[in-house]
Order: sequence, then structure tokens, then C-alpha cells
Amino acid sequence: MEQLNITTTPASSITLYDLQRLVRSTLESRFADPVWISAEISELKLNRSGHCYLNLVEKGSTDATPRAEARAVIWKSSYDRLARLFEDATHSVLSSGIRVLVRVIVTYHEVYGFSLQIIDIDPSYTLGDIERRRMETIAQLKRDGVWDMNRAVPLPHPVLRVAVVSSPTAAGYQDFLRELQRTPYRFSVTLFESLMQGEGAEASVVDALTAIAARSDEFDAVAILRGGGSTSDLALFDSYHISVSYTHLTLPT
Repeated sequence: MEQLNITTTPASSITLYDLQRLVRSTLESRFADPVWISAEISELKLNRSGHCYLNLVEKGSTDATPRAEARAVIWKSSYDRLARLFEDATHSVLSSGIRVLVRVIVTYHEVYGFSLQIIDIDPSYTLGDIERRRMETIAQLKRDGVWDMNRAVPLPHPVLRVAVVSSPTAAGYQDFLRELQRTPYRFSVTLFESLMQGEGAEASVVDALTAIAARSDEFDAVAILRGGGSTSDLALFDSYHISVSYTHLTLPT
């Protein structure tokens, strides 16, 4: 790559603004055309003006520590079209925690620094990534020898003592209680509260399952409930950590 020939001395310095202009012109000339990149959305905010501001990250292969991070924006003139395209294809909304394949314009501002302007999106990448993660979880569970453990637990007859992992305000939990009340049986339901979406949901579900495992002799079965959800929302339950928590239960789940 050609090196910039900039000569400065204490007597012939350049201003910060001049330096930023040089960085901007150099960077944008190197990336004159838009590029497709893959990344995870770590933050997303829709401004009142209709502009969508995002933070994109690329995490390390062995842990969740970001090894690359960048600010991005979808201007209002493009956001409605791209959001609708994504939702129609994935039955989900753009949100934090999902991986996306986007076409970006590399930009640099003298005050705000490096950022990316998103001008296109490929929804099939997100769907493929969700399926890939699911298959990786299944493969890991099989390698660990725990894939069939929960399904091998016999279901008691009748099932009357149910431990529930859910949010107390979840529509699925309320529907579940109403359906049980319509039966002639006297069910005993114990709620183990958990987040069912968003940041912290995975750890919250695992904590609830761990608490149930410590009291497994009190229950006949475990039900994990939420009120529906998009494809990306339900991908939470493809988590390896949630799946392997079932191995600590001696209850059908």
C-alpha cells in the first residue's frame, strides 16, 4: 500500500483539522465503493427523526470479547425499506444480538470519526446464521453425550406438579394458567421467574433451570414458556448453555 508522504517539523506542523482531513480523504479514497460486511448488532437505537443508529461488533472465536467494533447508521431514507425487507424475510425486526450481512459505505468525519453507512441488507444471512448456531449446538450436545438424556426421562402420570420458567407477564405463561384452570385436574404450578428475551435472557433461563434442579423432587415436569416470538427471538432456546442445563434435571422438560 502506498505510504502518504507527509513531512512535518516543530516549525512546520499541521493542525488537527488538517490531519483529520487527510485521514478522511485517504480512507474514503481507498474505499470508494461500498463493501459487504458481516457483524453482530450490539446496540440499536431508532431516533425520533427516523434515523437508525447501530453499534456493530465482531467477537472473538473463543469468547465474547469484541475484537472489532464500529458505529453505523441507516438514514431514514433507507431505513423503512431495509427494515421492511428484513422483517418480511425473517419475521423478525432488526435488533441487538443478531448477526447481519450489510452493504456499507465507509465514512470518516473530522469530529465524529470512523463510521459506516448501511445501504443494503441480506436477510438470508441472518436466517442462515440462526440455523448454523442451532446445528452447532446439536452437534456439541451429541459430542458431549447428552443429546438424548432429557428425552429418556419418563413422563409421570399424571403430571400435576409443574415448574415453569417464564416471565410473570409473558402472554404464554398467562395462557398456560388459563388452560390448566379449564381442566378437572388440580395442578400445582411454581413459577421460576426469568427474562425471556433481550440481553441477559440466556443466563436468566439457566439460573432458573439450576434452581429447579436443586428442588427436582418437588416437580413432575418443567415447562419453559413465552408468548410466541420472531425467529431471532426464539433462537435464544437454541443456546448450548440452556440446552445443557437440562442434563442437570431428572424431570421431563
